[in-house]
Amino acid sequence: MSVPPYPIEGVVSWNMNTTCNYRCSYCTQRFLDDRAAWARDLPRFIDAFLALPGDWEIKLSGGEPFRHPDFLQLVQALCEGGRRVSVVTNFSAELPELLEFARLTSGRPGVISASLHLEYTSAEAFLERARLVALAHRGSLCVTCVATRDNLPRLRELEASYRAAGLSFKVQPEKQDREVIDYSAHEREQLIQLGGHNGTGKIEPCFEGRACWAGARYFIVDHKGEAFRCYPARRYRKQRLGNLLDGSFRLFDGAAACEYRYCNCTVPQQRGMVDVTEGRQPTDGAQSVATGDTSSC
Repeated sequence: MSVPPYPIEGVVSWNMNTTCNYRCSYCTQRFLDDRAAWARDLPRFIDAFLALPGDWEIKLSGGEPFRHPDFLQLVQALCEGGRRVSVVTNFSAELPELLEFARLTSGRPGVISASLHLEYTSAEAFLERARLVALAHRGSLCVTCVATRDNLPRLRELEASYRAAGLSFKVQPEKQDREVIDYSAHEREQLIQLGGHNGTGKIEPCFEGRACWAGARYFIVDHKGEAFRCYPARRYRKQRLGNLLDGSFRLFDGAAACEYRYCNCTVPQQRGMVDVTEGRQPTDGAQSVATGDTSSC
C-alpha cells in the first residue's frame, strides 16, 4: 500500500448528543431509538481529549451540538486546553450563540460546517447568517445541503449564490433506509457536476484496500465515549477502539487498509489521510453506510 504522509494534526468527530430540534425527512439519525441523549460527564471528556498524544482538532457534532446545555463552556475549555475546535451544526442556534462560538475559537479556528435544511429555513436568511458568522470566525465556514429530489433542481443556483458571497457550498446525496436513494442517471450527473458527496467528486466513493490514517489520527466517538475507527466501522460495529472514558481506549499504531466498499468519512478524504485520487465507485450490490454526521467537512 502507498501510505499518505503522517497527519500532523489528528481529528476527532465527537457525536456529543443525539438531541436535535429538527426532524428532517431525510435525516439518517431518525432511526435512533433515543433522540434526547447527550454527553453528561464533560470534565472527563475534556481530560480525555486533552490527553490525546500530539496535536488534535475536536470536531463537535450531534444531533445538533448547540442543543447541549453546556456547549459553549465545553468549547471554551477545549480551546483553553490548546485544541482546535470545529463544529457541524444546523445553524439554528441564536445568532449571539453562534457569534460566541466564533469568538471563542477565533484564536485557532477550525471549520464551521453549516447544514442548510430547506425544510426549516430559507436559503436567503441562512446566507445572511452565514456571512455574519464567517466574518467573526476568521476560519473556514462551509455550507452543505442534502440533495433531495426536491432540492436538486435548486442546488446549482444556490451554489452560485453562496460562492458569490465567498462561501463554500457542498452537496450530499440523500439516504433512505441507510442507502443512497435510487437517483436517475440524469440526477447522478447533476450530483457529480455539483462535486459529488462533499466535493469528493464521487457519489459513493470507495477506497477499499487503500491505506488510511483513520484509527490512528482520526476516530469517532459518541456521547457515551464509545470510539470506533471511522463512521463505516461504527455502522458495522467493527474496529472498535474502546471507550474514551474507562481506560480501554487505544489508537492504531499507524495507517491501515480501508475495509469498506463505501466511505462517507469526509474528514480523512479532505485532510489527506487517505489517497482519494481516482477513488472508484462501489460495485453493484455494495452496501452503503449511514453516518450520524450528516454534514461533515
